[in-house]
Amino acid sequence: MSYGIYIGKNHAAAGHGWLAGYGDEPSSHWLEVVPRASHPTGSTVTVGVDATAEMPGHRTDIPQVPETSRHLRVSYSYFLGVPAPITNGGLNEHGVAVRDIWSPGRPELIAMTPTDQTGPTYSDLARLVLERARTAREGVDLIGALIAEHGYSCYGGNSHIIADPDEAWVVLQYPGGLRLWVAERLGPDSIRASRPGYITAIPAQPNADFQFPDHFIATAIQLGWYDPAQGQFNPNAVYGDGKGRWDGVAWIEDELRARAARPEKIAFDDVVWAIATERLTGDTAGYGQVVPLVHPRHDALRVMWHAPIGPVTAPHVPVFMGMTEVPPEYGPHRYLTTGEAARFHDRRKVIARPNSVSSVPQGAEITRSAMQIFKHLMHAVFQDHETMLPIVQKHWRGHEARFAAELADVLRSAEVLIDAGEGRLATRLLDQHVRACLLMTLDEAGHLLRGLEAMLRVGGKLNLDHQTYRGPAQIW
Repeated sequence: MSYGIYIGKNHAAAGHGWLAGYGDEPSSHWLEVVPRASHPTGSTVTVGVDATAEMPGHRTDIPQVPETSRHLRVSYSYFLGVPAPITNGGLNEHGVAVRDIWSPGRPELIAMTPTDQTGPTYSDLARLVLERARTAREGVDLIGALIAEHGYSCYGGNSHIIADPDEAWVVLQYPGGLRLWVAERLGPDSIRASRPGYITAIPAQPNADFQFPDHFIATAIQLGWYDPAQGQFNPNAVYGDGKGRWDGVAWIEDELRARAARPEKIAFDDVVWAIATERLTGDTAGYGQVVPLVHPRHDALRVMWHAPIGPVTAPHVPVFMGMTEVPPEYGPHRYLTTGEAARFHDRRKVIARPNSVSSVPQGAEITRSAMQIFKHLMHAVFQDHETMLPIVQKHWRGHEARFAAELADVLRSAEVLIDAGEGRLATRLLDQHVRACLLMTLDEAGHLLRGLEAMLRVGGKLNLDHQTYRGPAQIW
């Protein structure tokens, strides 16, 4: 399902907006820095789903652009048969940030979706926006153009929040094979949460704040789902689940508006709280992201805060557009990676069984999996959450405060080096800082895990009943 929050800059203590959220998938996740790349004339990129997806279709090739942008993202290995690697978004070198969030379509639209659907998936759209868009509005236009030309391969409906330092857009895509999508602009006074994504009112024609294809309203009239005499068109009621804001969305939006009304407004720790609170974040959260929406003097100094699993029991660490290395501990591992259970590193059977070779480098498998360790820590905490959750959350929030206090000096040091023509040294500085922070928090997660496991065993609280689950109550 996933979860995203946009906070406009007029509500923020730092004077800039924020985009934050988490991915809500159970498979393996890993952090990636994807370099800028040039592509020969005539290059293509493969998009869509195949016959094995839960809502099947055909993979197709669409034209590649001459150059794709550098970006940071989290990838993962499985969701409803969508071909891996999959992504919900991240941040690109131009300051465009993307969050993907589920948004269910009307049952009739799901039923009429062709079994030979073609076109980009939700993941393809998120990735293509990161690779190609220079502004949030360009991302909206790109999604509209891709769907119009190539179609859309869905799993029942979806949405994205696309943001830059000036504005953000909520973009919904609907099932049915009818190439239906709609987008709403969010500005400096907006606070918007998506889980699922929603838009509840649009004008009769597209304008500066709303975008949709020419046939968007006409299709609903033709299907008998909307009569203009009923009043303003409500996409959620007509094409979506008809529920409007879900309870969790209403709760967090109201909480953030209350915090924004304070003299101090919304600070970094408030944004982290919004995606780390146990009322909204639990076992399903695969990772966390917080992006400050700013334009630094150098693109290399753009920041994305990354948590290796749901931040309810994990810390966010700042990572940088200008870094070049992700420690293998935070890269792909076989743990929870789809298909790896039947694969080997030994390549002797590759001719007889081409799919028998692991997709994960052998060297990576001798390193710790950050996702695995932090996931184990989450479940250790949850089994005694009344006692341990406040302690562990205080620990990680303290680290985030320290990282935030150090961040200005790190960025200024890198800026001085770049200005002096020492870009290589700036990159080395960023790589070393990220590596030190990521591995230090991973070490501490291991220590916490071992201590909590011992306490659970001695206290008789180790839950070995697979039919019961211990953890905080969530709104969704």
